[in-house]
Amino acid sequence: MTRAAETRTQPKSATIASDRRSRWRDIPAGIWALGFVSMLMDISSEMIHALLPVYMVTVLGTSGLTVGTIEGIAEATASVTKVFSGALSDWLGKRKWLAAFGYGLAALTKPIFPLASTVEWLVAARFIDRVGKGIRGAPRDALVADISPPHLRGASFGLRQSLDTIGAFLGPLVAIGLMWLTANHFQAVFWIAVLPAFLSFALIALVVREPDRPQGLRRVKMPLSRRELGRLGVTYWWIVAVAAVFTLARFSEAFLVLKAQAIGLPLMLVPAVLVAMNIAYALSAYPVGILADRLDRVSLLIVGLLLLVAADLVLAFSPGLLGVGIGVVLWGLHMGFTQGLLATLVADAAPAELRGTAFGMFNLVTGAALLAASVIAGGLWDAVGPQGTFFAGAAFSVLTLIGLFGLRTRLTRPNSG
Repeated sequence: MTRAAETRTQPKSATIASDRRSRWRDIPAGIWALGFVSMLMDISSEMIHALLPVYMVTVLGTSGLTVGTIEGIAEATASVTKVFSGALSDWLGKRKWLAAFGYGLAALTKPIFPLASTVEWLVAARFIDRVGKGIRGAPRDALVADISPPHLRGASFGLRQSLDTIGAFLGPLVAIGLMWLTANHFQAVFWIAVLPAFLSFALIALVVREPDRPQGLRRVKMPLSRRELGRLGVTYWWIVAVAAVFTLARFSEAFLVLKAQAIGLPLMLVPAVLVAMNIAYALSAYPVGILADRLDRVSLLIVGLLLLVAADLVLAFSPGLLGVGIGVVLWGLHMGFTQGLLATLVADAAPAELRGTAFGMFNLVTGAALLAASVIAGGLWDAVGPQGTFFAGAAFSVLTLIGLFGLRTRLTRPNSG
């Protein structure tokens, strides 16, 4: 009997008491591989995105509203694409090669960033890059759910998220070093960022293996039909609604970068904002995933929302570097407490044959909310200043807390699907 099989046959109390080191060893190799795929792509993307808001404002002369609009459109594009790629993965009964195509497309578009000389080129580059993200996102998340054992689902999503986020802080860290070595040469940094993107595509294409489709699992002919969407259940749609309001609270991290610039942080060190945020994110996501397999998941989400409220208030009131640093770390912790858990709740609520569609619809709704959040944040930044942007985030966080209490009530009811 394999180690994973032994773990499945243990009583729940024995599983909970098992050593944490054996828990990560029990996580399937495919989850680790997908985590490293995400890590490499995030190193590439964050090397660019950590510098892009400042590049647009200081070199190309764009406004805060333009930055927010571009970021919102880019993320909304990814979210719309995820609906169709997720549904297609359910219809095909295959997920790996859709995800690989998305990673490949993102890799191919990375050279556009150093070549772009106008805002229009940057919009095109962000748009195509996010199409790649949209194509890979829902099939990859559904693939994580397919590969991971049910009793390790929270830990599996948390591990993939942690590895992804390690890339998200290594990227800005590398960008800082390269900006110093190249005397603030943006295009040189953007060119170097192309390399890990192509390594990411090679890893998913050559290493990740898709599990066999379980016997008896039906093939979905029309995943986006009204009948199939109805099968996702009321609890699933409640999760989506709560996540949409939550997304209004957590606008683009570009505004954390702009806040650091506003208090006078040197240009070369601006990416350190995303480094600090993502270190906090990476260190918290996997432990929170482990806790999610043992404790009430909604309670952990509530903790995450309280951390976001604290981050917004600190960033709104703090005029100095120390306060901004504390706010950025709190922002990263809230991400660690929420992003993997939301994905786990979606995987729990959706039927196995509709997981791609479920993640796609989830990302469509939250992507539309992110577009609205980033535009609102950018408008408030230009009209009122940073305080208006972060106060609005805190207000939406409080609204999300109300929805989470309702979700907890629903999840504790018998037959609440």
